[in-house]
Amino acid sequence: MAVPFDQRADLIWFDGKLIPTAECKISVLTHGLHYASCVFEGERAYNGEIFRSSEHSERLKRSAQILDFDIPYSVAEIDAAKRLVLDKNNQKNAYVRPIAWRGSEQLGVSAQNNKIHLAIATWEWPSYFDPAQRLKGIRLDLADYRRPDPKTAPALAKAAGLYAICTISKHRAERRGFADAMMLDWQGRVAECTGANIFFIKDGKIHTPIADCFLSGITRATAIALARRHDIEVIERRIMPEELAGFSECFITGTAAEVTAVSRIADWTFTPGRITQALMTDYSAEVQPKGKAAAA
Repeated sequence: MAVPFDQRADLIWFDGKLIPTAECKISVLTHGLHYASCVFEGERAYNGEIFRSSEHSERLKRSAQILDFDIPYSVAEIDAAKRLVLDKNNQKNAYVRPIAWRGSEQLGVSAQNNKIHLAIATWEWPSYFDPAQRLKGIRLDLADYRRPDPKTAPALAKAAGLYAICTISKHRAERRGFADAMMLDWQGRVAECTGANIFFIKDGKIHTPIADCFLSGITRATAIALARRHDIEVIERRIMPEELAGFSECFITGTAAEVTAVSRIADWTFTPGRITQALMTDYSAEVQPKGKAAAA
């Protein structure tokens, strides 16, 4: 049986101090738990270096500001703390999870004077999906829940509360034999998966939804840049579900998913092809620290 995350024999950076993971505790009356005043990042270290670390730290601080609080550390300080945790945990290829939240000084909807906490955990984590399946293509369900209207939720923050419908949707998909689920937006247009952005290919061009009610991921931006290096046109636009039958390929992107091919969404089928395979290969090369050999 796998060791529970809170019992791992490593260290967490907590408000400026390294603490054994099993000793890292917060109150059950923390505002972030009761009212979702909590933001986080998901990052990966490859061969000892965190991919686009500063961009993730900048987004973490922006997410907090959207939720009306300020993280009391600079981007440079957050970057340094992440490197320290990786070093002390002796991890080269790992997942990195910074998380910030309002504390327990006041428990109510309003908690403007609560202390803001920041913690950073890391752990070894292999590919999110089976490597062979990533190239063959995973199967996606169609989620019942939709991404909310950005006028009703802080959609551009990586906020913990926004992931409740993602967890529900992914659980339902897994029970039905799918790897994940694709979500529509509040107007019924294609949006994203529960934790990854989505792309489609038709006639040699890549199409992807406009990211205005969900996060425009850092991996998403990397994949778009890689495609354009190959002079592949990338079109960001509104995509309706009925258009899916006209696409030949589909793939998803995310820190956890990296670049993963999709073979089916509900009743729509796709065949992973040249463009998807090229982007998977290019992304694997892109994340490796320059000047270092790829990790075994």
